[in-house]
Amino acid sequence: MYSIDVFNGDADGICALVQLRLHIPRANARLITGVKRDVRLLGRLTEVVDGEITVLDISLDRNREDLERLLAAGNRILYIDHHFSGVLPVSPRLDAHIDPSSDVCTALLVDRMLAGQYSSWAIAGAFGDNLDEVALTLAERKGLDAATIRSLHEVGLLLNYNGYGSSLSDLLVDPADLFAEALRFADPLVFHRDSTLLQKIRRGYHDDMERVADLRPMRIGPTGRVFQLPEADWARRVVGVFSNQIARDRPEMAHAVLTANQDSSWLVSVRAPLATRQGADALCRQFSTGGGRAGAAGINRLAPQDLEMFLSRFFQHFS
Repeated sequence: MYSIDVFNGDADGICALVQLRLHIPRANARLITGVKRDVRLLGRLTEVVDGEITVLDISLDRNREDLERLLAAGNRILYIDHHFSGVLPVSPRLDAHIDPSSDVCTALLVDRMLAGQYSSWAIAGAFGDNLDEVALTLAERKGLDAATIRSLHEVGLLLNYNGYGSSLSDLLVDPADLFAEALRFADPLVFHRDSTLLQKIRRGYHDDMERVADLRPMRIGPTGRVFQLPEADWARRVVGVFSNQIARDRPEMAHAVLTANQDSSWLVSVRAPLATRQGADALCRQFSTGGGRAGAAGINRLAPQDLEMFLSRFFQHFS
């Protein structure tokens, strides 16, 4: 039986898959991934019959029709995710591990399944998903020292930064190549020290973050702040880590970051207040291209004429 690994191209998806493939190697597995917001990945699997498919860190609800099609074609599917799923399909060929709680990510769900065998990768994934407190708690439970924790934090940060863009051409490294390199090093600390791909991402991260160092909000309300980025490849790359950064600067407030798309629409990133980590997905699902999870969500294409409506709903939603 041939195997296919489908995973989100951000830190969480990569760190989840590295753990699974360290546990059960599949050297010839076909890899399906993309930029972080390319979540309808199961649509790429056509004419796949009687295969073994692993799906990580993409919304089941957004892939429901293709999932049901693949199950009907005799495929066995392991599905692990922390986004809103809706009602799970009923099938003996589906093994679903879905937990949308605000304090988990897919890498942590895999860590639970594997009884902590590769927790360093789960910690890096949690840091990448802006779950710093959860990552620190797990790291301290494992007895990791401060230097090790800093390295795992940077691994998660850089993997997540690399996942953002409107297409693979925006990214500094293809997520499939990044996964393969991480798996080759096996130990995230050696990966942090020796990976030339990670060094490339690190240089790009520092260059891009300098561009937003002095950025000020375009609009401020009692419970939220909104920032705006231009239509540029560096802006599309930096939007995720920038959104996490400003959320940590003011954890009691909600945040939205608007990035101009080439078609004049807006790419929207939303972070719920870190104090609650609730409501971001409920807001974004009110729009046709919106989705995500309770703490962090987004809208892929917000029409220009809908911007003021979104801003009004944003401030009302988190009031």
